[in-house]
Amino acid sequence: MSTMHLVIDAANVVGSRPDGWWRDRAGAAARLVDQVTAALAAGRLNGPVTVVLEGVARAGVNEGAGQDPRVRVEHAPRDGDSAIVALIDPLIGEGVEVAVVTADRGLRELVTARGASVHGPSWLLDSL
Repeated sequence: MSTMHLVIDAANVVGSRPDGWWRDRAGAAARLVDQVTAALAAGRLNGPVTVVLEGVARAGVNEGAGQDPRVRVEHAPRDGDSAIVALIDPLIGEGVEVAVVTADRGLRELVTARGASVHGPSWLLDSL
């Protein structure tokens, strides 16, 4: 049985809710990582989970493993889409099932062409 690795396009998920995130992108990223960690602890999500942060949001959470070793934060050196593709390619190559959380049409096409499944932001937000 293979493990499902969840990869979260944080900018896309955070941006899906008009809750003022644009005033504090780093804080919104930190809240998302905290919510994902809490959902794992409560059994509403299964790990491992990688949250990909880009731009100013990277300042909200240090790169690496968080409080829960099933949660890892990756800082995109440039854009999040390229970082997500670079992250999933070796996982899929190793036979790991990957699901990417995004509503970005272009990213959805890129990752499904590589063999990943996709969930929209509302799927994740409902689990938090």
